[in-house]
Amino acid sequence: MFETLRKINERPEVFAEYTAASLWRDEYRSEQMLAFHLNRDLDISSRNADFIDACSAWITTQFKLGPDKSVCDFGCGPGLYTSRFARSGASITGLDFSRRSIHYAKEQAALANQTIDYIQTDYLEFQPRGKFDLITMIMCDYCALSPVQRKVLLGTFHKCLNESGAVLLDVYSMNAFSAREEACFYERNQLNHFWSADEYYCFVNTFKYESHAVMLDKYSIFQMNGKAETVFNWLQYFSPKSLKKELLEGGFVVENVFKDVAGNAFSEHGPEFAVVARKTPETVSGGI
Repeated sequence: MFETLRKINERPEVFAEYTAASLWRDEYRSEQMLAFHLNRDLDISSRNADFIDACSAWITTQFKLGPDKSVCDFGCGPGLYTSRFARSGASITGLDFSRRSIHYAKEQAALANQTIDYIQTDYLEFQPRGKFDLITMIMCDYCALSPVQRKVLLGTFHKCLNESGAVLLDVYSMNAFSAREEACFYERNQLNHFWSADEYYCFVNTFKYESHAVMLDKYSIFQMNGKAETVFNWLQYFSPKSLKKELLEGGFVVENVFKDVAGNAFSEHGPEFAVVARKTPETVSGGI
């Protein structure tokens, strides 16, 4: 028992383990995640419906979406943004890890008579079939990736993007990082049976890595049926300066900084911010 408790409370190295598949490819948990996505009033897996409407309208106008434009949404979930982008007449592609989310998105596109190319894939392994005028990555998905994964992703963005195209993504800010603290607790059937339909206890350890601007929520789950597992939820936090530096190293220059992906004016005190980035001139002409 002591050894089990020691492991539960052990602080891992930053981004030492990655367990995204336990959320997005597990049939039971993907169903819970889809329910969160589709709840119009919550800001959990997706933002609330009013914000999504405002965000999609701003993106459509800001990037002049229309029949001559192509958009790829990385981490599209059940198509909450892609379905709205498609109303502009633009050619839309959506990528997502979750079979359940992609299935739902395809069903909704068929019901709305929309032609959207939905692809179930790990976007870190995505092999583009063409180029896009706009790449979106919304709900701070970028923050869940390690530095190595983000470098791979930026390389994919670079291959996917037309020379004059743009990337729009949002990230958690250093203000949000400062507001978080380390903690630990345990709970029976934590998050209202989110992790399993079976009875379980979940130990939650939150670790803060000051020098890396990274947080970890580590979930140690022990089910009645004897199954035990650990799920790691990593989040990287950024300042505009640190994100600009990382994007520049990946061949992109930040064109604009906003408060959010709805185009609101940047605030130094917000919990997140968004950027529009384009390929640097030298990488457009000579590659990276």
